[in-house]
Amino acid sequence: MVSKKDFRKINDYLWEIPKTFRHDMRVPVRAYVSEKMLEASFKDRSLEQLVNIASLPGIEKYALAMPDMHEGYGFPIGGVAATRVSDGVISPGGIGYDQNCGVRLLKSEQTEKEIRPQLDRLASEIQKEVPSGLGRGRQIKLSIKQIDEILEGGAPKLVEWGYGEKEDIENCEAGGKLVLADANLVSGRAKNRGRDQVGTLGSGNHFAEIQKVETIFNEEAAKTFGLFKDQAVVMVHTGSRGLGHQNCTDYLRTIDRAIEKYKIRIPDRELACVPFNSPEGQNFFKAMCAGANFAWANRHMITFYIRMAWQSVLGGKTGLKLLYDVAHNIAKVESYEVDGKEIELCVHRKGATRALPPGHPEIPEKYRETGQPVLIPGSMGTASYVLAGTKKSEEAWHTVCHGAGRTMSRHQALRMVTGQEVIRSLAKKGIIVKCQSQRGVAEEAPLAYKDVDSVVNVVHNARLADRVARLVPLAVIKGE
Repeated sequence: MVSKKDFRKINDYLWEIPKTFRHDMRVPVRAYVSEKMLEASFKDRSLEQLVNIASLPGIEKYALAMPDMHEGYGFPIGGVAATRVSDGVISPGGIGYDQNCGVRLLKSEQTEKEIRPQLDRLASEIQKEVPSGLGRGRQIKLSIKQIDEILEGGAPKLVEWGYGEKEDIENCEAGGKLVLADANLVSGRAKNRGRDQVGTLGSGNHFAEIQKVETIFNEEAAKTFGLFKDQAVVMVHTGSRGLGHQNCTDYLRTIDRAIEKYKIRIPDRELACVPFNSPEGQNFFKAMCAGANFAWANRHMITFYIRMAWQSVLGGKTGLKLLYDVAHNIAKVESYEVDGKEIELCVHRKGATRALPPGHPEIPEKYRETGQPVLIPGSMGTASYVLAGTKKSEEAWHTVCHGAGRTMSRHQALRMVTGQEVIRSLAKKGIIVKCQSQRGVAEEAPLAYKDVDSVVNVVHNARLADRVARLVPLAVIKGE
């Protein structure tokens, strides 16, 4: 069992367990948390899971956790690990079932005051245009051939088909496409689950939210990002839907069977892994890349339908521009200098967001001076944030948190509050909720999550990313 006395305080926002804590640890454990958050983390298995990550073959530097960490499958959500491509492993538990769950932010030219009279209608129109809920899809099903093209072509393929614009691709992590994706490695069952789900929200904590820019912290960066006070914006949070879930399930079975073949010893079966360069590792990585491409295409298509709704209700020249799109359940091959030598690492980010610093070549040119836009969604009815990546984020493989982080299970939330109570509470704050399920609202109640302001404060004060703007919700569109 891990306890507070096992940690060494590095500073007010960073704590470490040395690798001498357990015989099988290959690297120390580091958690970016305040002392209060650290004390609260012992309520679940997240710290134990973090120590387990430190035993993965080929892991470099540290097993890391972000301030929104909580218990997950294998890795804690908010867990980060970089393993050597040359002799390290890849683990589905370090990515998660919802491959490339992520967030994008769309900017309008209007203020809250200008859209407020049409807000309810606007939210209803978005809800009509973007199907949401467990298993819910669009009426039109794509062919398997079209799904294959999306799996390998990502968001750029949809632009080729006439949806969206070139700028949408430029303002998307990895250009909305991982080039090593191989559709042939994704099962027919996974593809069939995705045929009607391109352009759909799904359930759980996924949402489309009309927000306003409440506070600007960094005027210069906000101007570069095209943000201004009281501006109406739309945040979208969703991933690869049933296709990604099935993809992960398929490969967990494969990798679980292959562990013995490679004589890998792990402290938790949920950490099932194989060498990155093994046939099974490469197949999973290329299939995961395809799942990530599907997720980018999904968020891209949702954007298309939200723009339709926006135009239908507000008319005129009322376009929505994409600020940025970030993934937070993904593994990517990235180059870093370790001990004076440039090496390739497979960076697992599970419930964690990339945050590249100023000058990094992967950032769109217009953001090079500020650093990458980092999007941190809050829980339902609470604030969200836009930040900018910093040089210091390299200490965490250029990574920050991905949200507020749960403090209780969905079942616990249902015992604590009803959906109607949540809706009434948000209505008092002027927030509209569009959700077809009262249960879904209760499960995602704000009380089930950490305080997002405190989480972001840790990231900001640890200098992993700088706050640019705080956004508050006006209308929330959710699945079941």
